[in-house]
Amino acid sequence: MRHRLSGSRRDGLPLGRLRSGCGFLRGERLHGRAPSTRAVVVGATVLAAVSLCGCESAAQRAADHALQQVADTSVCRSATTPVDVPAGFPAGFPFPPRTTVYHVEDRGSEGTIVTAISSTPFRRILAFMNHQVVSAGFRHVSGETEEHDAEANWVGAGAAHGFRGRWAIRESGSCAGQTVIQVLSARS
Repeated sequence: MRHRLSGSRRDGLPLGRLRSGCGFLRGERLHGRAPSTRAVVVGATVLAAVSLCGCESAAQRAADHALQQVADTSVCRSATTPVDVPAGFPAGFPFPPRTTVYHVEDRGSEGTIVTAISSTPFRRILAFMNHQVVSAGFRHVSGETEEHDAEANWVGAGAAHGFRGRWAIRESGSCAGQTVIQVLSARS
């Protein structure tokens, strides 16, 4: 189930708190009896609303796909060779402690994608992205989180003004306790 990561406090939930993706909760199954007409109508209405909800835009899906296609994300931190972040990437974008940037891809006008691996667990990385990254001037405008991955769109403010992008984090499927971090950054 997808969850939304609220970019604002409109819904009263702190950023990073799990919430149903489109605001609907799963209902209980009926056991041993036929559903009433009202239950069928309500169920069909909820199903239609969820299918039309559009939790994730086509642009967000394309950005996620671009991030996933960039670097081999099965690499463990101990097997990486650090690379420098290029000049076109915002110098003030913070990465968590115990993180190694190991791949950079220039996508021209689409921006630059930086891939890193951290030996910091996923939940601590999520907290870092929601607090230190935002405090450094990379304000979330939308995003979502699941149990093992999260992503958010951001816009730069202050020293980061003029940049926009998306970050995605996910637990490594190959390296226990490690988290893959990918950041797409482009000039606004």
